[in-house]
Amino acid sequence: MTTEERSLPIGFLMGMTYRKLSALFQHRLSSYGITPEQWSALYQIDRAQGLIQKEIAERTGKDKPSTTRILDHLEKKGLIYKKAGERDRRSFLVFSTELGQSVIRETTPIEDSVTAEVMQCISEDEYGMMTGLLQRIRQHIESKLAGADAQDEGLPD
Repeated sequence: MTTEERSLPIGFLMGMTYRKLSALFQHRLSSYGITPEQWSALYQIDRAQGLIQKEIAERTGKDKPSTTRILDHLEKKGLIYKKAGERDRRSFLVFSTELGQSVIRETTPIEDSVTAEVMQCISEDEYGMMTGLLQRIRQHIESKLAGADAQDEGLPD
């Protein structure tokens, strides 16, 4: 790594790396007609049938409008269906269809292949360290954002 590369802001490096990984995953998913964002939501839905939109948003790290858009696309493609909640008719439960379950079964190895690509340039220990560090950074930033939101709520308009 050059001195110039070491001096790049961490957010820039993380964003750039994310975009490259996402592009690789998108390329490998292209024949299935879904994006990495859609895949992530479908994967979470398939793992835990009957989630509400808020839970899907939390599990995928997306905001409510993005999650709504993603779910609408998945529903149009016949990969999920929505069912009105029994306790709260305003919310709905989301389930994967047989087609959605089939897509996840067929594409999980593709997602695994992207991880395998990363493993070609770092060791298992480095991979474990990297994922641990990324989780710690994410949690730290989430706590800072939650604190900022709490402070904002206490300010007069």
